[in-house]
Amino acid sequence: MKPTQQNDELPTSIPHDYWEAIIQNDHTYDGTFFYAVQTTGIFCRPSCKSRAPKSGNVLIFRHAEQALAHKFRPCKRCKPTGERVPDQEWIHGVTEYIDKHYAEPLALDVLAAVSHGSPYHLHRVFKRITGQTPVQYIQAKRISVAQTLLIRTHLTVNEIARQVGISNPAYFISVFRKHTGYTPAYYRERHDRL
Repeated sequence: MKPTQQNDELPTSIPHDYWEAIIQNDHTYDGTFFYAVQTTGIFCRPSCKSRAPKSGNVLIFRHAEQALAHKFRPCKRCKPTGERVPDQEWIHGVTEYIDKHYAEPLALDVLAAVSHGSPYHLHRVFKRITGQTPVQYIQAKRISVAQTLLIRTHLTVNEIARQVGISNPAYFISVFRKHTGYTPAYYRERHDRL
């Protein structure tokens, strides 16, 4: 028998059978609850075939409207509201994720997993909506943060490269020059003179 909550409050822990339903993609729990993943900002049906989240990142909602009221976006894969998520909204969620996690390894398959879509579809829709590929967007974000760090801190170029998620300093310098026309050291020197 499935337990139900008496009110619309969020539980402090996930009932064991709810967690099992999530990791087993159990469709019999669809309509009983929805789960949201705090790290991705997305909510799903229990039957969603997306990668299982970490239990500590999961919130349980009785109704889809609750998840929406808490600013979670519906999953593009399982469509918990029964409606197709507009591409613009889906890609906005992906860019928000990149903006928060740019210093982490962000391959296309990682972005596809957290946004509950396929890598091919994500790449195609992302480019159509933003005019850039996901990799170009990530690089632009990293270089923008690096520019700020070069101007406002005394961190070394290697330290800045690591802070923006690029572990190879030579690659960082190459990408930085491609985006700005300058090496990081010259960029800093030029701004120090202004």
